[in-house]
Amino acid sequence: MKKQIVFLVLVFIAIVGCTDRDDNVSKVNLRIKNTSTVNFDEVTVVSSENVYSNIAVDAYSDYLEFDELYSYAYVQILADGETYTLQPIDFVGETPLAVGFYTYELGIDQTGNVVLVLKTD
Repeated sequence: MKKQIVFLVLVFIAIVGCTDRDDNVSKVNLRIKNTSTVNFDEVTVVSSENVYSNIAVDAYSDYLEFDELYSYAYVQILADGETYTLQPIDFVGETPLAVGFYTYELGIDQTGNVVLVLKTD
């Protein structure tokens, strides 16, 4: 009897222990990493429905869900009273990102251009 209980406990632990955050994901999840030298007051990705707030230098935001997202997107950053924008022209030939977790590493170069690097989490 003890062997059966131990076996059932081990099976339960194995089942619960083998799940991870990707198992119940149905959308693209995106977070922002601030790779610039200034704090981001607000970062808008794609539309005003997707706004990240108060991202310190070298810090990450929480994830937001997107129905569809590409390796790059419209991004507007408000930082130190300035507005910085990355404006894609089109997405011709681009493939939407698969469901999962991603990070846009965002920086601002010396000329004020937004620099975006996509990372898969």
